[in-house]
Amino acid sequence: MGPLATQVGTPCYVYSGDDMKARFQSFDRAFSSVAHRVCYAIKANSNLEVLRLFRRLGSGFDIVSGGELFRVLRAGASPASVVFSGVGKTVEEIDYALGCGVGQFNAESAEELKLLEARARTLNRAPRVSLRVNPNVDPRTHPYIATGLQEHKFGIDVRLVPGIFRFSRTLKKARLEGLGCHIGSQILSAEPFVETARTLARHVRELRRSGFRIATLDLGGGLGISYQDKPAPTPDDLARGMLPLLDPLGCELIFEPGRWLVGRAGVLVTRVLFLKRNGRKRFVIVDAGMNDLIRPTLYHAHHQILPVKLPLRAAKIRVDVVGPICESGDFFARERLLEDVVAGDILAIRDAGAYGFALASNYNSHPRCAEVLIQGKMVVLVRRRETYSDLIRGEKSMQIGSLRPSGN
Repeated sequence: MGPLATQVGTPCYVYSGDDMKARFQSFDRAFSSVAHRVCYAIKANSNLEVLRLFRRLGSGFDIVSGGELFRVLRAGASPASVVFSGVGKTVEEIDYALGCGVGQFNAESAEELKLLEARARTLNRAPRVSLRVNPNVDPRTHPYIATGLQEHKFGIDVRLVPGIFRFSRTLKKARLEGLGCHIGSQILSAEPFVETARTLARHVRELRRSGFRIATLDLGGGLGISYQDKPAPTPDDLARGMLPLLDPLGCELIFEPGRWLVGRAGVLVTRVLFLKRNGRKRFVIVDAGMNDLIRPTLYHAHHQILPVKLPLRAAKIRVDVVGPICESGDFFARERLLEDVVAGDILAIRDAGAYGFALASNYNSHPRCAEVLIQGKMVVLVRRRETYSDLIRGEKSMQIGSLRPSGN
């Protein structure tokens, strides 16, 4: 990692394609006894080469915007492999997806279903639609990434589902033939998934008794990883708890993992700039910042931090690991025991493959960092480091009108 950091520069993200492949195959194999699709949730890491890797493995894709659709198509994915989720789809995004022929829309409100029908009539398309319901299951995760309770903006109250399906009988184009949900992210117990499966299975049976065809059941994603080397559930754990409930339904099952596939496959590599002491506080200042990895300050997330090459001075000291950004929230660790590093040492911030670069910004006008993908013995630069010129690329003045003075 040291020579790579010298060659590419720091900070940079480094991903293991072999790890991503192994984890996808593990998830896919866990549900091999039933008809299913694994659709990678690209919001976790949307680099084109990462998408191409999953496409070659036979993955589908879960998207939440027109921009994400553009990315998966540019990566060579079939539109039919795409599930379009998201609570706030615009007319332009819906038209784009209809025109491309995406495989499924996950509608999150009755209003969205009506808009989808109207646009499908205008464009003479017949999209497959699944209704995203809110099962009111507590995922026991950080409140910012919990999405399955009634106070959240996502999904439709399960009590409204029968009425929306009755309304769907009036639709001419949109084919409502599935149920779906997504209860949250970074869930570290199989039980919320099993509870969700039990709830959805009950609703599938009730809808079928009323004469509705339910062909697909979308269980979303959310399976967490251990950021501190503690036990975490696996896809096999999910399959053991969920399949006895879902297999008898005969639905095609859709899963949308993101973090579980890529989170542990990535590290953020950064260089120590300075050591600093303020009173009793000791700081290790590095060249990466919250603009590169915002999870610690946004979610109080824990990422292990290791020297790439252990120094001979192996004693540990208690420090805050902080970056160059002009915010007190710009930190990667607080009061963390870390090897007694010196300026110039290279550190690896572990388990940063998900929601790392995807949430990166140009705050303080820092160029976004490079990304590197390692597969077997091949090391490939998959995103070059931005330059100062990239920062202002879109900032060109162009008059688009004038304001009229208001008068009586």
